[in-house]
Amino acid sequence: MRLSALALTFVAATGLGWAQRFEFGGVGGAGFLGNVGISGSAGSAITGFQTGPGAGGFISEQLNRHLSGELRYMYLPNNLHIQSHDSEATFSGQQHVLHYDIVWHFARPGARREFFVAVGGGMKLFRGTGQEQAYQPLMQYGYFTRTQVVKPMGSFGAGMKYALTPKLILRTEFRDYISPFPTELIAPAPGAKFGSILQNFVPMVGISYLF
Repeated sequence: MRLSALALTFVAATGLGWAQRFEFGGVGGAGFLGNVGISGSAGSAITGFQTGPGAGGFISEQLNRHLSGELRYMYLPNNLHIQSHDSEATFSGQQHVLHYDIVWHFARPGARREFFVAVGGGMKLFRGTGQEQAYQPLMQYGYFTRTQVVKPMGSFGAGMKYALTPKLILRTEFRDYISPFPTELIAPAPGAKFGSILQNFVPMVGISYLF
């Protein structure tokens, strides 16, 4: 009985130790957004968001040696655009990304380097922040609007951590954010048809602290 009680106490203490280990940090990088095609009576073109910088932060809880849960926020100031051949129309815009990921760590005891993969979901707030005009270039394909909309989003990622000190971690990682295309911000012109899925590739590097 005493041995069983000691074993249970040890397991509980070990689990509590893992549950109390948190990681907090910030990241910076760039958002490379895929475009969607436009087809219709006016011909073909592409639309989406231009490449831009990105910055954000996260906090994660270590659930056990290999598994953690991570809450993340990312700010991406990417301008809207429509492009046909050599002509391009742009409009100021931004994205706010909030998601929760389950992260699997390929951990080895005592190793300073650790690889990980992540999968999760959340939401993306798209905002058009430019000045609307009655006439817009390439308006035969679509219209830019000064509005905002929230879309559901899937998150997939992979990366590497490197322990600079026992508590300070250097991270390099890559995220793929997948969401429906926000036709509320870039509205199809009459007779035009847009693709429906937007992918956002975000490579980033960051620093985090264990506590």
